[in-house]
Amino acid sequence: EEPTMGMAWATAAFLSANLRYPDGRPVECVIADTCIGGVAEAAAAAEKFTRAGVGCTITVTPCWCYGSETMDMDPLTPKAVWGFNGTERPGAVYLAAVLAGHNQKGLPAFSIYGHDVQDLGDPNIPADVQAKLLRFARAGLAVAMMRGKSYLSIGGTSMGIAGSIVDQPFFESYLGMRVEAIDMTELTRRIDEGIYDPDEYAKAKAWTDANCKEGREYNAPGYERTREQKDRDWEISVKMTLAARDLMVGNGRLAELGYGEEALGHNAIVGGFQGQRQWTDHFPNGDFMEAILNSSFDWNGIRAPYVFATENDSLNGATMLFGYLLTNTAQIFADVRTYWSPDAVKRVTGYTLEGLAKDGIIHLINSGAATLDATGRLKRDGQPVMKPFWEITEDEAAGCLDATSWYPAMTEYFRGGGYSSGFLTEGQMPVTMARVNIVKGLGPVLQLAEGWTVDLPPAVHEVINERTNPTWPTHWFVPRVSGSGPFRDVYSVMANWGANHGAISYGHIGADLVTLAAMLRIPVTMHNLA
Repeated sequence: EEPTMGMAWATAAFLSANLRYPDGRPVECVIADTCIGGVAEAAAAAEKFTRAGVGCTITVTPCWCYGSETMDMDPLTPKAVWGFNGTERPGAVYLAAVLAGHNQKGLPAFSIYGHDVQDLGDPNIPADVQAKLLRFARAGLAVAMMRGKSYLSIGGTSMGIAGSIVDQPFFESYLGMRVEAIDMTELTRRIDEGIYDPDEYAKAKAWTDANCKEGREYNAPGYERTREQKDRDWEISVKMTLAARDLMVGNGRLAELGYGEEALGHNAIVGGFQGQRQWTDHFPNGDFMEAILNSSFDWNGIRAPYVFATENDSLNGATMLFGYLLTNTAQIFADVRTYWSPDAVKRVTGYTLEGLAKDGIIHLINSGAATLDATGRLKRDGQPVMKPFWEITEDEAAGCLDATSWYPAMTEYFRGGGYSSGFLTEGQMPVTMARVNIVKGLGPVLQLAEGWTVDLPPAVHEVINERTNPTWPTHWFVPRVSGSGPFRDVYSVMANWGANHGAISYGHIGADLVTLAAMLRIPVTMHNLA
């Protein structure tokens, strides 16, 4: 039993040292009190795990034991089994036998088996096993953290976008979540009746005045808003941000102010705001609110980002949530707007694309609601990155704000005014674009494309960007192509993308997304993994 318990302690120590929860705490591991040789010990372990709130389990063994008597039978818990690759005792035989039992009983488990034979009692975890343990744990914890939480739908369907037709059975049956739906007038009520912390509002407004520089006016004469209207737009935009956050997660300060119900929030781990058109035809748009919530900093300092979907695109919001829980980094919401071929770029700008961009680029851009973390001003070893909030410095946060201009909203789109964030994402960042779509008769499906952000010469970027909406953030994206299927070339990726929006996460996380999709029983219809 000593080698078995040693594997358990080594696995727990490895995971706690290498994984964190979204709030920055090391992942907690709970170990059964004894080795599990039969059903009584299995039941005792299950009871302990339930009391401790365990969200996923890893069974480890260097030897044979009785599969159906020892296996984790909880139907809601993601499971993995690490069968030690050794010759002294048949850990691999147990692994194969218990996996057969899991499949037969409809309780799939993640298989972990090292490539190379180890000596019995070897305390080291091989690199390939480490990678599999981390991949399982990241995805399993994501499943556990979603369960019981809410998607907060503020408003309804935006501009006929299918993803904003919020599919409650999807959230309930696949993610174990609920949908909380409220009308956008709740924001109006909270703003008009002062249902927010007035001290925090004063702090937030002063921070905004000092750090959010107003960009140039792009509206044509006659369509500009007055200075008085613009100042009022800033006030409402800040109050919208406070109200939306409080609606998601609650705010104890509201109870002190006499608003006990409002103080509770909606237990939301992700939310979305309809905005267009019923709100934005009359009130300031939600771009400031969405951008600040999705960022890892605000007037209260550096903090975990909130996951918040533009245009109430709940499916993009769900995909953003996947990326966030797998990486602990802020997520980019963007339109998959335009494929620019090398010939088209040459014709319009006279420039020949080169490097990663030589075969064409995809313009990712949406109204200025993307996380400010995406500017590229966050660094690691001198390179642009997006990273967990606990790694971000005050200087880096200030750099993101300095790289962003807040342009008066184009009243062609937003009759009620507001402000849109404008910035250009730095190139050379590895990223993964993903999207959940729902197909009638099949259900949810996941597509993903690993690739990179790229840089264009400033003059080339300006010419192309001015052809769309220069008041919005731009991310130039190149997916990894394979020469066949939907990844035949960059054009084919654009042509096969299943919706108008994509969720972009820092890093090449496709394998983690596929693992999570498997746990959630969501088929993967398009990917460019090796």
